[in-house]
Amino acid sequence: MKKTITALVLTIVMLLSLCACGQKEASTAPASSENGQTADSTEPAKEPTSSANADTSAEAEQKPAEEEKPVELIVFAAASLTETLTELGNRYMEENKNVTVIFNFDSSGTLITQIQEGAEVDIFISAGQKQMNRLDISASSEVNVDGLDFVMPDTRFNILENKVALAVPDGNPAGIESYDNLIARLKEGNIMLAMGNSDVPVGQYTQKILKYFELDEEELATSGVITYGSNVKEITTQLKENAVDCGIIYQTDAFSAGLTVVDTATKEMCGQVIYPAAVINASRNADVAKAFLEYLTSEDADAVFENVGFTPIG
Repeated sequence: MKKTITALVLTIVMLLSLCACGQKEASTAPASSENGQTADSTEPAKEPTSSANADTSAEAEQKPAEEEKPVELIVFAAASLTETLTELGNRYMEENKNVTVIFNFDSSGTLITQIQEGAEVDIFISAGQKQMNRLDISASSEVNVDGLDFVMPDTRFNILENKVALAVPDGNPAGIESYDNLIARLKEGNIMLAMGNSDVPVGQYTQKILKYFELDEEELATSGVITYGSNVKEITTQLKENAVDCGIIYQTDAFSAGLTVVDTATKEMCGQVIYPAAVINASRNADVAKAFLEYLTSEDADAVFENVGFTPIG
């Protein structure tokens, strides 16, 4: 009987011990669940890293967009460059989709005035050194009398050379053959010559030619054998319309307009016709402006200039 009771007591004790162990394991499981299961606890830690990578990737994608930011490049150029620069500008924009080249063509004298008055411009290409010198602080004070400082340092260079040509309308009705023939006919007073105003390069070159042949411009104008144009394109128009017997323009403009050139002036007659180019100090797109000027000295650009009679020297 005692053995039976003892066995029963031992059985009860063992059962109680097993229950206690079960309760301890049960109480441990929820605690582990509150702190997060081991397999899942590493996943949330990776989220910040993934976010950072996404941000870095986004920044990388934004950089090319910044490099392709739209740019408007404003170029002031002599009227005699209208055809060639328009063609080259279109080619450049095809290769550089983010750049829009905007041209303002006129006489160099008119363009200088606009620049002085604060017109927005990135590049200036003149048909004469005198006009560029008037804006360049490094030029002689005899030319830059107002001490103007519009030319960005180390960007100015000579890009092209042109020729001063004696051109005639279609068919050459007056039969003008050369500069010598022109001078003789002017003295006779039986022809009409179109030339540029004194404030534009082509007019200044013509004045030198008249002086070379010892002719008085004022007397000729008074006698009615000279008419004027504010830029080379106006003279070209007079020739095409047969409003004059001859005109002194640039060789390149005669080519572009399909006019006949009967003679070109020598260096002794009027000096060299050099076109300087430069970036303007106030340019908002100096790097793009420099890149465009560099393009204008490329072999492709040289071919376009040479096709109409320019001599590239940049």
